[in-house]
Amino acid sequence: MTRRLLLVEDEEGSRALLEEALVARGFSVKSTADRAAALRAFASEDHLDAVVTDVVLAEDEDGGLELVSALRESGFPAPIIVITAFADKRRLKRALELRVSYLLEKPFSAEQLISVLRRLWEEADDLSHYVEQALSRARLTPKESEVARLLLKGLSNDEIAHALNNSDKTVRQHVSSVYHKAGVSSRAEFFHFVFPT
Repeated sequence: MTRRLLLVEDEEGSRALLEEALVARGFSVKSTADRAAALRAFASEDHLDAVVTDVVLAEDEDGGLELVSALRESGFPAPIIVITAFADKRRLKRALELRVSYLLEKPFSAEQLISVLRRLWEEADDLSHYVEQALSRARLTPKESEVARLLLKGLSNDEIAHALNNSDKTVRQHVSSVYHKAGVSSRAEFFHFVFPT
């Protein structure tokens, strides 16, 4: 059975290259450049196996996330992959709230995208699966796991301290311990640990 994808990418060259690579590997791809066209394409499709969207769609800075929101509100159950830069905490937090299936950081290859899609179709899980698997691999304590989940939601150290009713110093110690156990040295590297490409 041929898998049917909706690809939403505003950069024409990237969209064409990715579509060509996916089609060459046996996928059926409908591609669009913006949120409005993506919603029209979604409405016209009988079945989609996944949606892959960039976060920023031309001048629509949160167009990809608004698209995810509309798709989830419509009851779309299939995987949604958001292409992003992990450094953007606000967008990351929103993506997690919208239950995206996977966060894929630019640059990436068609093979990496296909690998992620196949894992998602096999596992049929959302991001929580990757988070729990990563926290388990890092062998975090319950408190460190709590801090790690808040880090992944995009909260700053101050916000984590407030949410957990802890001092800034205690939170910094927990964050340092989380990074050490995960073998990373920054928030961006921790996101890579949880969401490998």
